[in-house]
Amino acid sequence: MINGILKAMGAALNAEFGDRYTVIMEENMQELNEPCFFISCINTSVRLFPGRRYFRNNQFCIQYFPETGRINEECSGVAERLFSCMEYVSASGDLMRGASMQYKIANGMLCFFVNYDCFVRKTGEFIPMESIGIAEYAKG
Repeated sequence: MINGILKAMGAALNAEFGDRYTVIMEENMQELNEPCFFISCINTSVRLFPGRRYFRNNQFCIQYFPETGRINEECSGVAERLFSCMEYVSASGDLMRGASMQYKIANGMLCFFVNYDCFVRKTGEFIPMESIGIAEYAKG
């Protein structure tokens, strides 16, 4: 699931910014040729719902390393474009909507945060409630 979302985010970045911008998904700073993006999943949490459904909160961070000395201006422009291109991504055939988007500029780079939250269902043997029995025993 996470790898599919990462690939979808990379495809959306490539569609918006083109091949001039490198998209990195593995932490290897030797490949860093500015301008570039580094995408990572920074937090995932799971909440149980009835019916073997689980709600997953998936928070991602897109770091942008600018190419010019005008860091604030360049990063702000890229962030505006990220709000648009990260709103919807297609992961594993499912259209997912980005939520809780925000960004900050620190240490000479842009950090853009976006959540792609979804329900997942576990598969397995399902026992219908009609087949469950109750046994009662009395002492005495």
